[in-house]
Amino acid sequence: MIKLDYDTIAAISTPPGEGAISIIRLSGSEAIKIADRIYRGKKPLAEVGSHTIHYGKIIDPETGQVVEEVMVSVMGGPKTFTREDVVEINCHGGLMSVNRVLQLVLDQGARLAEPGEFTKRAFLNGRIDLSQAEAVMDLIRAKTDRAMNVAMGQMEGRLSHLVRDLRQDLLEVLAAVEVNIDYPEYDDAEVMTNRLLIEKAENVKTRIEQLLSTAKQGKILREGLSTAIIGRPNVGKSSLMNSLVHENKAIVTEIPGTTRDVIEEYVNIRGVPLKLVDTAGIRDTEDIVEKIGVERSRKVLKAADLVLLLLNYNEELTPEDRELFHLIEGMNAIIIVNKSDLDHRLSIKEVEKLAADRPLITTSLVKDNGVDELEQAISSLFFEQGIKTSEEAYVSNARHIALLKKKKLKRLLPMPSILPKAACLLIWRRLTSAERGKFSVRLSVTRSPTA
Repeated sequence: MIKLDYDTIAAISTPPGEGAISIIRLSGSEAIKIADRIYRGKKPLAEVGSHTIHYGKIIDPETGQVVEEVMVSVMGGPKTFTREDVVEINCHGGLMSVNRVLQLVLDQGARLAEPGEFTKRAFLNGRIDLSQAEAVMDLIRAKTDRAMNVAMGQMEGRLSHLVRDLRQDLLEVLAAVEVNIDYPEYDDAEVMTNRLLIEKAENVKTRIEQLLSTAKQGKILREGLSTAIIGRPNVGKSSLMNSLVHENKAIVTEIPGTTRDVIEEYVNIRGVPLKLVDTAGIRDTEDIVEKIGVERSRKVLKAADLVLLLLNYNEELTPEDRELFHLIEGMNAIIIVNKSDLDHRLSIKEVEKLAADRPLITTSLVKDNGVDELEQAISSLFFEQGIKTSEEAYVSNARHIALLKKKKLKRLLPMPSILPKAACLLIWRRLTSAERGKFSVRLSVTRSPTA
C-alpha cells in the first residue's frame, strides 16, 4: 500500500467548552514520537502495542512540571481512520487544561490541523471515497435519527456501491458494443442488437432516475426545512412554537404584537428536521419597532420551505388574513385554524376555498388539541409514502444531484429514423462519453494514493 507523506497534525477533537473529558488527536508519521516527548508512563508510547490505551501524565519538557493526568490511545497505521499513526490524548475537559496540552503538542513539532483535515487525509490515503468523506459532516450535523441513518449509510458506502454498480453496467455494455464492432466474427460474443442496447441503456437511466427521486427527501433530511410560522398578531404563533418545541421558548400574552423579533429553534417532527421561525404578526402598524419585526417576517416568509399560516377561529377573516393567503401562493403551506375552544366565528368554507388543496388543521393550542394532526400533516406533505428505511440510499448532496442529472443520459436513445448500425455507433459514442466523463468518479471517487 502506497501512502502519501504528510507532516503530523494535531487538533482538539471534542467540542469547545467545559466537560468531563477532552481529546487531542494527532495524526502523521511523527505522532507517536511527538506524544512520547511529553508523556510519562510505565512504558514509552513507542514500545506499546497498537490500538491500546495507557495511563500516564503530560509533562512540560522545559520545566519538568506535571501538566495533566491523561489516558493516551495509540493506534498504528494503516488500521486507523487516516491510515496514518494516530494518538489520542484524553485529558480533563477544562478550557485551560486541553489548550495547554495542545500547545505542548504543537511546541514539539505538530501542526495545528485545518478544519476537516483528518477526513481529508482519510480520503487522500484511500481510506474513504469522496461521498463517504462528505457524509462525515452530514453525520455530525444530523438533527434526527433518520438523518443520522442516511448519513451513516453513506459513510458505509451505500451510495458509492450503488453508483459503482451503475458504472460497471455501463462498462459491460460498452465492452459488448466494442467487441461487436471490432470482432464481428466471434460467435461466442453476445450479439449486441439495437434493441438490447437500448434496453440496457434504459435500465441504467431508470435506476439513475430512481436515485434522483430521493433527492428532495434526502435534502430535507440533510438540511432540514426552514419553516415560517406566520399570521396576524395574537392568533397563537408563539403558542404553536412552544407546543412544537415542548418548552416556553417564546413569550405568550393576550397583548397583540408581543413578538417583535424573529425566534428560531430546531425541532424533530416525526423524523423530519424543522428550523422553526416564529415571526412577528404581519399587519400595518405605526410602531417603529414592530414595523421592523414585520419587515423581517416578510423576509423570512420569502425564504421558507414550509409555511404554517395561523388563523383565529374566534374571529372572522380580515383583509390581512386574505393578504397572507396571497403571499403564500405557490408555496408549501399548511393552514391552521387555532382557538377552536372558543366561539366559532370564522367561515371554514371560505378558508377551505382560499386554502385550495393545502392541508387544513384545526387546533386549540391552549388545550394541546390538533398538534398530532399537524405533525402528521407536515410529515405527509414531504414524505407521502413515508420515510424510507435506512437500508435504502438517499442522494442529498447538491453536488451529487447535479452530477447525476448531468449523466442521466437524456440523449442516449437515438431517433427511430436512424438506421440500426448508425444507432449502435451513436449509443456507443454516448456510453463512452458517459464513462469517460466520469459518470461515477466525481460522485464516488476514490483518490489514488499515487495521484
